[in-house]
Amino acid sequence: MEQQRNQRTVQQQQEVLEEMHHGPFPVEQLQELGIASLDVKKLKDAGLCTVESIAYAPRKDLLQIKGISEAKVDKIMEAASKLVPLGFTSASQLHAQRLEIIQITSGSSELDKILEGGIETGSITEIYGEFRSGKTQLCHTLCVTCQLPLDQGGGEGKAMYIDAEGTFRPQRLLQIAERFGLNGADVLENVAYARAYNTDHQSRLLLEAASMMVETRYCQCIYFA
Repeated sequence: MEQQRNQRTVQQQQEVLEEMHHGPFPVEQLQELGIASLDVKKLKDAGLCTVESIAYAPRKDLLQIKGISEAKVDKIMEAASKLVPLGFTSASQLHAQRLEIIQITSGSSELDKILEGGIETGSITEIYGEFRSGKTQLCHTLCVTCQLPLDQGGGEGKAMYIDAEGTFRPQRLLQIAERFGLNGADVLENVAYARAYNTDHQSRLLLEAASMMVETRYCQCIYFA
């Protein structure tokens, strides 16, 4: 029994290390490069929860953050560039990065063929269509399939659902989970849901979502409007 617990602990530690290596850098990591914790908090309050979001942000946007001087912006950008390379890279390195992209099955083999494998992680996929064309059903299905093992077309992660129309139904997830042989209670627990009531609220939810994604492995962020 003790040996099994030790094995689980080692496995969990390995998973954390692997996720830290492949996932985005939390903005707190800038503290190791000399950025003050108070300035890191100001960056997070402005919605910049990862080092990548800072590295990709225009300098003028960082200058608009209250309490961050021009000298601090330069120091922050320099620190971010040490963790997130912004220069040239070789095609072989880019190819290796592309191999890490996961394609989440839509639940339909024919649609997966059209999408050349499924919904791609690390990218934006827009789904549109007329009323009752299946958009809601597809979004509900993705909340479940992203939790499947990799060898079954899943991403072994959680889903995030921002609902601007009030059409999200947990009961659908239970039905879809049964289809894929997953535990319904676990599936529901792995879906973070928020109802968006207006554009300002949507913006606040997206900032909160960015913070959540740094801390937990989310494979899908679905915004339904």
